[in-house]
Amino acid sequence: MDSGSMGAKASDKTAVVNSYSHPRMEVTVLKLPPTLRSKLLGSGFRTVGDLKGISAVQLARDAQLMHEEALQVLKSLPRVSSASGSALAGAQTAFEILQQERAQTMISTMCEEFDTLLAGGICPKAVTEICGMPGIGKTQLGMQLSVSVQTPSELSGADGEALYIDTEGSFMVERLVEMVNGWLEDVRQAAACSKKPEAERAASRLSRDEALANIHYVRVHDHTEQIAVINTLDNFCREHRRVRLVVIDSVTFHFRQDFQDMALRTRLLNEMSMKLMNVSEMRNVAIVLINQVTVKKMGAVGDKRNSAAMIVPALGESWSHACTNRLVLFWMDDGRYAHLYKSPSLKAGMAPFSVTSKGIRSARESRKRPHPDYNE
Repeated sequence: MDSGSMGAKASDKTAVVNSYSHPRMEVTVLKLPPTLRSKLLGSGFRTVGDLKGISAVQLARDAQLMHEEALQVLKSLPRVSSASGSALAGAQTAFEILQQERAQTMISTMCEEFDTLLAGGICPKAVTEICGMPGIGKTQLGMQLSVSVQTPSELSGADGEALYIDTEGSFMVERLVEMVNGWLEDVRQAAACSKKPEAERAASRLSRDEALANIHYVRVHDHTEQIAVINTLDNFCREHRRVRLVVIDSVTFHFRQDFQDMALRTRLLNEMSMKLMNVSEMRNVAIVLINQVTVKKMGAVGDKRNSAAMIVPALGESWSHACTNRLVLFWMDDGRYAHLYKSPSLKAGMAPFSVTSKGIRSARESRKRPHPDYNE
């Protein structure tokens, strides 16, 4: 055996044995050529953690790389030195975190005003709650995000898949097909306007059937099933690396009915919210929780003269800590609006949107109440 072969095998072995100090670091911030980063993203390798324990041979096969390219990728990963193999080995600098945040790809709502309110769209590594009255379009928005998450990276999209967890039975395939057709039309038009050959090629490869196949659907019938699904969510995202979005519609439905032990309900909800936040962070996915609203009475008990009521998200104040961002959808002047009610990094504000035959779109396209079939 010559020294070159021994060196190559040693490199492969090192790539498998060594651990990586920053498992949540995005591959987009690695010092690699853009073509290599695109191939990694297209194959489902989003973070350094996704590459943990993989050999150059396996990486070349999974990401369709040359063997030399696979070695280049593995050599670019940050290593843990023998002296730093402790609980603090994965510490990151603020600059690294900033780079990762800037490299994040938002998931478009397909409404310009809505995306502007959210600084580009729904953010990965975050839990976003969407609440509002029945008929305002919460389910429509959840379904739209499941489609638009598939927008190719060549058009600044997430180029991913979605998991839709349905607790109410409101998921409508026929409506989803309409949204997919509308999305395909808009994506192909955007690719043509971009005049970028790679964008036009990516758009030409899209199809209705493939888009539907990229949306995984689970029907949940009670709170026990819902908890079981949440407990297996991390494994599902690990096996389906291209999943970039998880929608739960609605997260509160089974916890608002037939629950006598409120202490148990609170504990189960807290455990579920912690699991969702961990999955969002570890797997680099955006988690969207659809929530109902309820009426909260204000004023002193028994004081009818000064009593008042306001609409608030279901499950009370304790549940508000379960999400990173909270959006409230409402009607105003016969138009739909989204209010960014809570966010650690974005300014509070409002944005109009509409529900059209193509899905969620700019309020400029329609300001009137649409057909009832498009409401919820």
